[in-house]
Amino acid sequence: MEKIIHKIRKQPEHVRRNVLHISTVAIAIILILLWIYSLGTTLTNQNTQVKIGQDLKPFSALKDNIVGGYNNLK
Repeated sequence: MEKIIHKIRKQPEHVRRNVLHISTVAIAIILILLWIYSLGTTLTNQNTQVKIGQDLKPFSALKDNIVGGYNNLK
């Protein structure tokens, strides 16, 4: 690893910038893939499904209230 770092340090600046950009994009892609994978496993968890359903109950009540008010205006 140390040899690779020294080899990169000896390169011109535009080459070092290219290495920086490529490594940044590669690490970002890896992190995004890990995030998507963990999100998928979290959302398929049964406890999470129940919690999501409970969290959405106030919004469904709000929607019903708005729809009911709109229907009363007709």
